[in-house]
Amino acid sequence: MAVAEESHFGRAAARLGMAQPPLSQRIQRLERHLGVRLFERTSRQVTITEAGTLLLAEAREVLARSEALMATARRIRDGETGLLRAALPPDVSGETVAALLARFSGTAAAGLDLELHELPTAQQLERFAAHELDVGLIHHPCDVSGLELGPVLRRELGVLLPRDAAAAGLDEVPLASLTGYDLILFPRAGAPAVYDDLLTTCARNGYTPPAVRHAQGPSFVRGLVLSAQAVALSPRDAHGQGEEDQRQGPAPGVVWRPLTGTPLALRHSVAWPGGRGDAAVAAFAEAATHALRSTAGASPDLPARPLHLRPASEYWL
Repeated sequence: MAVAEESHFGRAAARLGMAQPPLSQRIQRLERHLGVRLFERTSRQVTITEAGTLLLAEAREVLARSEALMATARRIRDGETGLLRAALPPDVSGETVAALLARFSGTAAAGLDLELHELPTAQQLERFAAHELDVGLIHHPCDVSGLELGPVLRRELGVLLPRDAAAAGLDEVPLASLTGYDLILFPRAGAPAVYDDLLTTCARNGYTPPAVRHAQGPSFVRGLVLSAQAVALSPRDAHGQGEEDQRQGPAPGVVWRPLTGTPLALRHSVAWPGGRGDAAVAAFAEAATHALRSTAGASPDLPARPLHLRPASEYWL
């Protein structure tokens, strides 16, 4: 194309940033490869042949497609298009999920598809290890080897208990006042370290449940609270609980109360495989952080032990 447009090997070579002899040799190799003569050469000028003229339009299309291919490859590499496989834990409320998706769709690049899964932390870690997940919201503590993390956020845990329980009349419930009630928790396999930490903290604060029952869905949890002489640890937002109606409870016969001294909390951060922190991951991390803070009352948390955090300023304010 350069030789055809310049009609001069010297000017074409200068335009391409190369010496003239290698350019002449490459044209000769191209002619041998195509089996046609592209240029007539004299000591004074270069003239494109009829075959060269016919092929020139095709050459322009090939180069345009090649440039488009490289541009698409760069967008995929930088996380601006393609598929982002993401996950959220089951305790995230519907309002938080909706807020996350709305913000992500408004900030992610066009052409980027989000495949969102509901997975506990343990399953997210398994999929990270198998290269089947690009980004997720995990609970701490857990093994974060090989992962990079966004800011750690804290969601305070309260207690969901029967309306006729003695502690239901309190504005804040001491953990010790729950003695005698079974405790409803998520299955331990979903986040073993978090599960053990919660039970240990309960025991340190005077509450050792006679039994631990396992449930995840809000309706099932409420059913157990109503019928099984049990209580559940829950963030305010997990059961649609607003500040103005906390004394009414999220369902008939069930109320939510904060715990005295806020001894229990869920700690989250967005996580992704090391080196995968592209624009798509950054958009999801920003959306998840904003959604948790705006809909779930999450606040920044300083971890008790180092978590190898990636500076948040690298991706969002």
